[in-house]
Amino acid sequence: MSTGVSGAPGSEENGDDWQSELRRQFPIITGHPELTYFDSAATSQKPRRVLDTVTDYLTTSNANADRGTYPWANRTTDLVERTRARVKHFLGDGDPERSGVHFTSGATDGLRTVARDWLTGLLADGDEILVPFSDHRANLDPWLEARRLLAERGVSITVRALPVQADSGDYDHRALPALVGPRTRFVAATHVHHVYGGDMNVHRIRAAVGPDIPICLDAAQSVGHLPVNVGEGGLDVDFVVFSGHKALALPGIGALWARNTRGPRFRPAGWDGTPNTSGIASLEAALDWLDAAGTVRIDRWTTALATRLTDSLRHLADIEILGCRTSLAADTAMPHEQRRRGVVSFRHRGIPSDDLGFILFSHGFMVRADSLCQAGAQGTDAVVRVSLHVYNTEEEVDRLIAVLTTLS
Repeated sequence: MSTGVSGAPGSEENGDDWQSELRRQFPIITGHPELTYFDSAATSQKPRRVLDTVTDYLTTSNANADRGTYPWANRTTDLVERTRARVKHFLGDGDPERSGVHFTSGATDGLRTVARDWLTGLLADGDEILVPFSDHRANLDPWLEARRLLAERGVSITVRALPVQADSGDYDHRALPALVGPRTRFVAATHVHHVYGGDMNVHRIRAAVGPDIPICLDAAQSVGHLPVNVGEGGLDVDFVVFSGHKALALPGIGALWARNTRGPRFRPAGWDGTPNTSGIASLEAALDWLDAAGTVRIDRWTTALATRLTDSLRHLADIEILGCRTSLAADTAMPHEQRRRGVVSFRHRGIPSDDLGFILFSHGFMVRADSLCQAGAQGTDAVVRVSLHVYNTEEEVDRLIAVLTTLS
């Protein structure tokens, strides 16, 4: 039986009751008690509020936005604009009149939009950009595509790799300043790593590159999982890109937030066409649900579960845990913010990762078991990833540990 998640706020305030109440709001979770979903970094499950909101929209107000003057069309237009404002508020935007929100199909589309529609207009021959070569491919391929598009116009730029600490997967902030020069014009970074689960310390990137260089942040693994604040004292970045489907909303919707204070004002090129209105409805409902549940509490819950898992796995001789070693033990002095943020990846020394994924499913666990779309040399090596959300429990983690113990 669960005795309370160590480190979760509310452990002494009926934290388990809080989590149990939230868990009951996910029909797919309660409808399959024999299964445990441990793949929320790939896509999150949807609370009843999101599902009901989409059904209500499609059965009462479904119409195109900005195309008609009748009530359904007007309500849909209001929904789109209201959700733009909702995204800004959710991100703690302190200057919403200046910033902009563009809806995309997801984080990959958002990053490509920044690359094609904004970055290529910023750069000149001889300019340099810094981008991650060891993160998700979605945060590397668009910048390489931008280089190719510029080369076709006769503009040559240099793409440099953000330095990485080999043992942890974190950015090497001490090596970064040496890569920043007078022609450095742009930096792309990741907020939370999709394999190692670590906070990538964006504030250190800003300190290293100075106050004037635009930073684009891939927040696919943070928005919807932990607080993301771009307001005063928060993340000093120029773009935040995320996928709705990882933040409790439907697949096919994402958002690109632009601060519009460094470089040209962001404006998507071309005609927008019909927006994904049902996806936008789901995103507004998901952000409302997350605010009501409390992203701080969700973060502490999933981080505590990840700590519980790694604290046990590090004692299994056949398990190799990827990422920062100092974040493994529950009794470490490392602050909560630097622990694994609900993502734990590992390999078994004797069982291939894809085989281990099948074995774990035979015990009812749904995990990711492949290369995780990681760019660079690491992207050829399969791993097992356990990624958590608020609907996961201590008991589920303990059962996974028990199964892995029998295999070691």
